[in-house]
Amino acid sequence: MNTVNQGFRLRRAVAVAVTSGTMVATGVLTAAPAQAATTPSITAKGGFVMNSANGKTLYSKSADTKRLTASTTKIMTAKVVLSQKNLNLDSKVTIKKAYSDYIVSKGASSARLIVGDKVTVRQLLYGMMLPSGCDAAMALADKFGSGSTVSARTKNFISKMNSTAKSLGMTKTHFDSFDGISNGSNYSTPRDLTKLARSAMKSSTFKTVVKAKSYKAKTITKTGSTRTMATWSNTNTLLGWNGTLGVKTGSGSSAKYCLVFAATKNGESVVGAVLTSSSAANRTSDVKKLVNYGYSKIS
Repeated sequence: MNTVNQGFRLRRAVAVAVTSGTMVATGVLTAAPAQAATTPSITAKGGFVMNSANGKTLYSKSADTKRLTASTTKIMTAKVVLSQKNLNLDSKVTIKKAYSDYIVSKGASSARLIVGDKVTVRQLLYGMMLPSGCDAAMALADKFGSGSTVSARTKNFISKMNSTAKSLGMTKTHFDSFDGISNGSNYSTPRDLTKLARSAMKSSTFKTVVKAKSYKAKTITKTGSTRTMATWSNTNTLLGWNGTLGVKTGSGSSAKYCLVFAATKNGESVVGAVLTSSSAANRTSDVKKLVNYGYSKIS
């Protein structure tokens, strides 16, 4: 009897083993879940990424620490311009000597605008956002600020930038310039700049401008003839990589290397910022890591 029972138990054990093996072979058993993506390490002192669709935080590193923003400030300049009521993008702005004098005195980046030329608002947006022209930024601030002098109008425009920041909930941001050349009180945070970019990218005009790799403007000279400007190339070399479609670079001796970015792939969109990267190469590497990580966190 014991021998029979032992034989039965042995046959039953073999049957279970065979059945289990079949389940594994046919995939009935559920495989172990894949490990979550490892949180990346970036060289930038501050970084932030959110889901563009719902604003959910996907990555954060010193996201609320105030830092210099360099030319990423120009995102707000564009935002204020595009928020103007009854905006005519084809209205013309005459380039003043004051704009040329300004960039020379500051050693600032330039769109190489020529004094006396008439340039449209749309063209100025490209000149500001692609080659990061501080002359174009000043022209826009002068055009859309209020006051009797260039100084008064640009100062008024900067106050509009700060009012807009407040309305967007950018609680740790202050602007004292229209182009990021700080006068001592121009700062923001990765989180705040990401909020700004998310809002700005809702404008089809803004989105079209910042995703352009290059642009060639035709302006009207003082004599009424047409001048074809040298091609403006976008300083953002990441455009097109893995769905990247903006937004703005920034650099400076104190600000180091910054980039506010947006990317969309397979219906998933991320937006974010890195501030104070140690080099242009590290900035690029940091953003690539964050874009990939952001996609992985959404999916």
